[in-house]
Amino acid sequence: MILAFLSQTIRIAIPYLFAAAGGTVAERSGVISLTLEGFLLTGAFGAALGSYYGHSAWIGVACGLAAGLVFGVIHGIATIRYRADQVVSGIAINLLAIGVTRYFLHLAFGSSSNSPRVAGFTTVVKGEGLIAGLLHDPLIPLGLVAIPAVAWAMYRTPFGLRIRAVGEHPTAARTIGIRVARVRYIAVAVSGMLAGLGGAYLALDQHQFTDNMSAGRGYIALAAMIFGNWDPMRGGLACLLFAAAEAAQINLQGTHGIPSQFVQMIPYVLTIIALAGVVGKSTPPAALGRAE
Repeated sequence: MILAFLSQTIRIAIPYLFAAAGGTVAERSGVISLTLEGFLLTGAFGAALGSYYGHSAWIGVACGLAAGLVFGVIHGIATIRYRADQVVSGIAINLLAIGVTRYFLHLAFGSSSNSPRVAGFTTVVKGEGLIAGLLHDPLIPLGLVAIPAVAWAMYRTPFGLRIRAVGEHPTAARTIGIRVARVRYIAVAVSGMLAGLGGAYLALDQHQFTDNMSAGRGYIALAAMIFGNWDPMRGGLACLLFAAAEAAQINLQGTHGIPSQFVQMIPYVLTIIALAGVVGKSTPPAALGRAE
């Protein structure tokens, strides 16, 4: 039972891990990542569209990446080129994602609620147990690797140093020759692609796209990133914590004596409690939300 619960937790955590990894990259560069919900949703729709018409899960993954990239670039143009308020732009991106996916869902599949069944990953893995259960979908190990990969890039590479520099003090970074706008564009684009992968996992794992299927996961990933104090590894652990709460909520659905509405509230209540505990203690990047 413990191994089954752990496996379920990891599978639930994959979209959170992808989105939190992308959000960390963007926010460490100084751009607020309220857009994660929209990136997840567009990535999921792109993956479903690509998988359905391309007859391949890998084409779906590529389309999910592309969809996240497009919306990341839109957010970057609005906030970096035109200096729009980053919170307002983030809300607009999320609303745009809902409207665009709903419109093209009806246009492409003739439905306003869900797509037809699409191809997912059907990798056959020999053996049984936790590891074998997680290797059937290549996006699961990729999601688990995303957090340490971002941590390594952030703290061990020259470009990671540039990201942190423009997020802390863009003026000082500019004086030593760092092109602040370019670094932020790349960071936001990477954020969109990583979150788009999380959306692709959602669609391909469920073998279809459903209207608004991100269901607040982007906001929970954002909360995990803040809870982790903008550190990739801590944020990843927070994602696993929130995923465990969601897994517990699913397993408690049939429990007698507990109203189902209260059970469904568990992940969100835990998110509020976790954030309440770090208010005033977390330290965001100094230039977060500020135009260069």
